Amino acid sequence: MKYKDIDKRKIAFILELDNVLYPEKDYLYQAYYLFANMLEYVDQLDAKETTNLMTATYMEYGAGEVFNKVAEKFPVAAKYRENFDNLLITAKLPLKLLLYQNMLSLLQEVVVDRKKLFIVTNGNVQQQMNKIKQVEWHGLEKYLICYFAEETAAKPEPDVVTLLMQEHNLQRRDILMIGNSETDSLCAEAVGLDYLGVDKFL
Repeated sequence: MKYKDIDKRKIAFILELDNVLYPEKDYLYQAYYLFANMLEYVDQLDAKETTNLMTATYMEYGAGEVFNKVAEKFPVAAKYRENFDNLLITAKLPLKLLLYQNMLSLLQEVVVDRKKLFIVTNGNVQQQMNKIKQVEWHGLEKYLICYFAEETAAKPEPDVVTLLMQEHNLQRRDILMIGNSETDSLCAEAVGLDYLGVDKFL
């Protein structure tokens, strides 16, 4: 699907951040790399082996199990849980986060058409802000308005979207929401917004 295929009456677009605008693993893998290098520095654990373990665990079991598997294989790492959790929130990445090419094109076309772009994202506010700051936006950042759902109520609760609509004088019919999860879909349904999964664009 391309921008030209979207109902021209839509004047505002609401998008989640992770796995909608960019692949979240690009952030997490760099954070894992930084943590593995810290372990190598303080406890002489092989950084490459640790990084490989972390990325393999993420692929098989998800982000929630990554630290547990590291601590299981390397018991000395268990004492660094707080460091790991903090790094996931505040990591200064070696490389910029790159938007999915199709989503970059979509955002650019929305901006050229003088329509509104909103990021409405779940998750830790500090972490999500840190990600946003490290995305390569190609100049689009000045057109983005960000809402952090945790400051009101996490999606699928509709509070954050209702607030956005009030603050920007938008009607339901004006908006298209693009997400990648049942959470996003349920949120759009609760407000009565048209919704598309990001897979339609990628």
